[in-house]
Amino acid sequence: MRKVIGKGGRTAVTAVVLCLVAATAQGSATAVPSPAPGPGRPTTLAEVRDELDRLYHDAEVATDSYNAAEERAGKQSARVAALAEDVAAGRIALERLASRMGAAARAQYRSGGLPLDVQLLLSADPDDILDEVGRARQAQHGVDGLLREQTRVQKELRVKSAAASAQLKKLQGSRKAGADARKRIEKRIATAKVLEARLEEKERRRLLEMQKDAADEAHAAYLRSGSLKDVRGKASEQGATAVAFAGEQLGKPYEWAAEGPDSYDCSGLTSQAWAAAKRPIPRTSQEQWRQLPRIGVKTMRPGDLIIYHRDASHVGMYIGGGSIIHAPRPGRNITVADAGSMYILGVVRPDQLP
Repeated sequence: MRKVIGKGGRTAVTAVVLCLVAATAQGSATAVPSPAPGPGRPTTLAEVRDELDRLYHDAEVATDSYNAAEERAGKQSARVAALAEDVAAGRIALERLASRMGAAARAQYRSGGLPLDVQLLLSADPDDILDEVGRARQAQHGVDGLLREQTRVQKELRVKSAAASAQLKKLQGSRKAGADARKRIEKRIATAKVLEARLEEKERRRLLEMQKDAADEAHAAYLRSGSLKDVRGKASEQGATAVAFAGEQLGKPYEWAAEGPDSYDCSGLTSQAWAAAKRPIPRTSQEQWRQLPRIGVKTMRPGDLIIYHRDASHVGMYIGGGSIIHAPRPGRNITVADAGSMYILGVVRPDQLP
């Protein structure tokens, strides 16, 4: 149902459009992009709501990308550091081998002045010469062993140096991906904030009512489908711990890429809740959906994670009674919501073995 904004509201929304167009035309580095990429601009509260939903959804998708890139970068940084230590150790080993090779070469030079037959003729005790020859042969075997070891270490060093270089390139790629995702997040959130700020107070109140009505309607429809009927599973010990942790975070603000303790994004909350239950899980909602065991909605129990939207860009923790705890979006606080208030992609259970 489309509700046309009143005279003051239309002026406010029109001001948003004029402000955004002017900022873009000026080419300022801080200019906020136009809120609607498609034809037309939001002129009703329903359209503003839809546009805000799109902007915050895009920001949440970008947040998942940012979190994944940061997680990859952390692992890659550790790998680069470990490889760097291996390369440094390999170089030290080569230096030591070179020193030993030099000592062996000098020893051979000192003992190898005359041919063996001449040394036997000139020596007063040929047995001493033969003993010396035996020792020289042993020394030569030692030199051969040093050469083989040097070749092996050099080969290993080349392999580790190449691996370190490749890992560094991956790290640089992850950092770029994170930086790109950060720009997308900040761009979407800035646009949404401008759009919201230009509304009159009564329009903002009405917008909140519309958003709540839409969520209530979605949940009611989900209840009518019977999907949540007879869902009475009891929490496991770990699940109860995770739910308790999530409950302690109620009222704290949503902040993209945050993992606590003062603020969280949606998957930051769920991953930290399960970390408190001694069950590490993936950092992002998309990886939680991809890696954790999936279960049917009717078998849900408190502590399970409900993954939302077709792109798995949001997650909440089921706490029983048809409700979840989740971190909704920028500008909102961690809260309890109806489980069916958004499109449910599926449910995963962190403490069930795959």
